[in-house]
Amino acid sequence: MDEWSILGIARFFRQTAEDKGGSPISQLACEDLTLGYEGKAVVSGLSFSVNAGDYLCVVGENGSGKSTLMNALLGLKAPMSGRVLTDDGVGPREIGYLPQRTVVQKDFPASVREVVRSGCLNRRGLRSFYNKAEKQMAEGNMEKLEIAPLAKRCYRDLSGGQQQRVLLARALCAARKILLLDEPAAGLDPKAAFEMYRLIAELNHDGITVVMISHDIAALRYASHVLHIAGRSALFFGTAREYLASETGRAFAEGGQM
Repeated sequence: MDEWSILGIARFFRQTAEDKGGSPISQLACEDLTLGYEGKAVVSGLSFSVNAGDYLCVVGENGSGKSTLMNALLGLKAPMSGRVLTDDGVGPREIGYLPQRTVVQKDFPASVREVVRSGCLNRRGLRSFYNKAEKQMAEGNMEKLEIAPLAKRCYRDLSGGQQQRVLLARALCAARKILLLDEPAAGLDPKAAFEMYRLIAELNHDGITVVMISHDIAALRYASHVLHIAGRSALFFGTAREYLASETGRAFAEGGQM
């Protein structure tokens, strides 16, 4: 299935729900959120919501507060003011997270299967072993991310694109409802980046809500909504179609990357 077919399917299902009069279910929201460090605000006055099935792409210049916002959504950063709210039964165990790639991650000495299974650690609790359901989940997510043939390979021996698929499968094991992704295609060659975006779009089509930070205009092809942060505030929040038709969105599109 090509990228435009995936995009079309996702939009069809969202539009069908709207046509049937279905009310969107809010899973995550920020109300007048101000974030910063040592009393100095990095971003302020953020208000937006993410509904079940949305694909929100967060864009903005370096230092605009995108990663700080991600930490707040994960509960790792307390707001200076305002609130981060969850609903629809969303808790820490329903959220999967794929951080930016690091040198340490690239050289992790474990098999692909071990890395993917580690995404079930929160589910495992105090048990010293993975149960059958968790093992099946890991195998299923490796199949879904097209890395099952690599299960016995050492993670550090894989290409950058393969490593990101492994980490995405790991995050999927932790996610029941929402995936938070921080620059998932950063550092990948164009083909690997395209494949990463395709896989994320398919996960979204399957019902996982996606919140992704990106500098890449290609990521907007799959997004349902866009949050553009600039000048310590939200420059834009709305649908991807509205964004690309706006002056801010056109400037982003012409630049290609932020």
